[in-house]
Amino acid sequence: MIINKETFVDLQEKYEKVIKLLSEGPKSDPENEPYLSKYSARQILVGMKANLENLLRSRESEATAESIHLTAMQATVYYYLGLVAIETDETSTGEKHLEKCKEIIEKHENTPEGILVSLMTYNQFGILWSLRDLDKSKMYLEKADKLYGDFISSNKVPIDIKDLFESNIEVYHVAIAFKNLEKAHTLTLYYLAQIFGKLNEDFKSAIYCHITLQRQLEADDYDPIDWALNSATLSQFFMQKCGFKQARHHLAAASYILEKYKREELVQNSVGNEEFEAALETFNHRSADVARCWTKYGIFLLGKSKDRLLAHTENIDEHCQMTSDLSLMQLTEDTKITREDLQNLSFTGIDVTDLEEEVTDQFVLDFSSAKKVFLKTSDWIKKSQDYYNLDTLASDYIETILDQSQLYLNLLFFEDNPDNQSKLHKRRIDLLEHVINNVNSQYYMSYCRQIWFELGQSYSDIIDIKLDKLRECKDRPKPQALNKINILVEKSIKYYETFIFSFKANISEKEKIIDDGEKAFLRAYFYVAALYGRYITLDKATQLKNTELQYEHYKFIADYCEKHTKAQELIPMELNICKEMILLLPVKILRTKQQLQA
Repeated sequence: MIINKETFVDLQEKYEKVIKLLSEGPKSDPENEPYLSKYSARQILVGMKANLENLLRSRESEATAESIHLTAMQATVYYYLGLVAIETDETSTGEKHLEKCKEIIEKHENTPEGILVSLMTYNQFGILWSLRDLDKSKMYLEKADKLYGDFISSNKVPIDIKDLFESNIEVYHVAIAFKNLEKAHTLTLYYLAQIFGKLNEDFKSAIYCHITLQRQLEADDYDPIDWALNSATLSQFFMQKCGFKQARHHLAAASYILEKYKREELVQNSVGNEEFEAALETFNHRSADVARCWTKYGIFLLGKSKDRLLAHTENIDEHCQMTSDLSLMQLTEDTKITREDLQNLSFTGIDVTDLEEEVTDQFVLDFSSAKKVFLKTSDWIKKSQDYYNLDTLASDYIETILDQSQLYLNLLFFEDNPDNQSKLHKRRIDLLEHVINNVNSQYYMSYCRQIWFELGQSYSDIIDIKLDKLRECKDRPKPQALNKINILVEKSIKYYETFIFSFKANISEKEKIIDDGEKAFLRAYFYVAALYGRYITLDKATQLKNTELQYEHYKFIADYCEKHTKAQELIPMELNICKEMILLLPVKILRTKQQLQA
């Protein structure tokens, strides 16, 4: 180049100092001056800007390789000035610097010298506008996406930004330049994924997330823990859309990367070393989180299999269009994704077949196949509970118990044997009662309410099973069997009432339940009313007492809904039953009183 060597060496030294200040400086900045290194970098950049403006001023009419090179250097200086301003909370100033950068490099954005700073600038604009105007943010990011595609198609070789400032370079670092080009494009796709998510284009967001993860794998440029968590999180979206094939694949990939990290990196550290202990703690924590994602997969698969069977009681294979593979999903005309998008949702470069084969990705049809999913999901729950326990991480542990409870409930649908159904309910009850007996309800009220309600429901479900069995039996029921049903009724009422009284409302005044639990509160009241009618007793006085309590509970619900009219929309069916029972039960009460007086 014609520029004298001293000038170029000076620019190179200043650029290297700026990069060092921005990457290493913040670690040693004093607490009372957190931006010291950034301000120092800004001072140097301002000097570089003046030098480059002087150099370019004498070449304004030229469009030589040298002037393009200097223009790219100048744009880079403005880019970093913009970055520093934004990171020091001077957003409007930062935006002006970025606008100047864009203005300078726009004519040369598709050149080897200009491509990297152009992509970085458009990405930064994408971030800036994501807080103000999502469509504008998307416009900049899509511009970066297109620019990358055009550059790659042109078969040009990018020049790395560091090489732009090298004073005595003989051979450009092509591999590094391409690596940074791909890294910048990966960031573009990552930011686009976030923007599509905010624009409620969820499928498109998920597809871009997958592409980002795939590119990180190909470049071998990722943090294993973060990558695994992102893949597992993405699996939950696919799962919610019934894409069990894609969900399973992303979970298997997450587990594969975690195991690879443990095998190849974690074990390399010395046991007892503080750094190793911290890394091991993070690994165990995130492995437990991935196990919880697997747990959700198993629960959801059984739940959706149940829904599918209930919706198609006959000729399910012939009439059901529900699929567990997103690539076979029917696309609507207004959809913004393509069949090809859905067919490319698997990772290349890693083999996760063994992990995938541990659990099916197909809807289950019977107890045998449901039990396999149940057992594997139970293993994942145990793995997550190895990390989350009641003593140290109670909230997370309680959530794993609630997952376990739901897993039993989903398996119950596929079990035809009433005795086995009762056993499964009993296992749920044992799990839930263990939690209730070992946590302080004041600290974990929301969880305890959910558990009290589930326990009330579980005991009520066992009552149904026992009563059905009594009806089928031709022999006179034994007193022990009837007494057992009464005990179950008592326990069900106990848990529902504990749930009800946890709201601490003035029941006599029909005080409005202000929590979001109003619907559950009224339903619990309704279930208690019904339960009082399920006591089995020949004693007329006890019958009268139970019928009066039934009436009181049904009357409370009707009066509450009359006082708080919006509540009527929450329980329309139950409210109709309450109104009928309020008319019928006084007759029964009167008749029982007459029998007692006779």
